[in-house]
Amino acid sequence: MTNSRITVADRVARALPFEVRIQVRHPMETGYRADDMGKSIPRNVIRTLTCRYNGQPVFVAQMSPGIAANPFLRFFVVARASGELTFEWIDDAGVRESDRVAVTVA
Repeated sequence: MTNSRITVADRVARALPFEVRIQVRHPMETGYRADDMGKSIPRNVIRTLTCRYNGQPVFVAQMSPGIAANPFLRFFVVARASGELTFEWIDDAGVRESDRVAVTVA
């Protein structure tokens, strides 16, 4: 089971911006809630999400507890060449995850 859903057009035009959408499955716990037994649930939010296009950083998001569970991000990248978008994120617990999607430039 993947922990993200990435949406990019099947083909994008060279030198033009294209839309990138990613939703990451993560609880984004603020540290203010308690479980059913009254025990505090520790804070655990995604700290940073980075997107690289053919190895070069094109988007970085710094997140906070104010972002809802399963965060959804949308941004634009200029198409340069066919290749790969690679996403990597790390949370407060130190868990590092990643996903990738191919980009075809026409």
